[in-house]
Amino acid sequence: MIIAFSVSPLGVGEEVGEYVADAVRVVRESGLPNRTDAMFTTIEGDWDEVMDVVKRAVAAVEARAPRVSLVLKADIRPGITDGLTAKVATIERHLASGPSGD
Repeated sequence: MIIAFSVSPLGVGEEVGEYVADAVRVVRESGLPNRTDAMFTTIEGDWDEVMDVVKRAVAAVEARAPRVSLVLKADIRPGITDGLTAKVATIERHLASGPSGD
């Protein structure tokens, strides 16, 4: 399963990078495959381990903020591994072959 999530502190002002870094640190220390971009952190693993990491990432922000917002999107596809890399590789392969035409 692949989970893309965003955790944001509320009530702490506009500068939230330090809080978000606390959440990303939890993800990176989990040892699960992950990526972070400007909008989401994506993590791959089985249901229990991924949801545990998300819960701990939220808790890391919650420890310092009066309120926390969580946005979560899941791709649940049993038996697939390395989907985090494979999905991007498929798109890159299609881009390299040029326009598909109608």
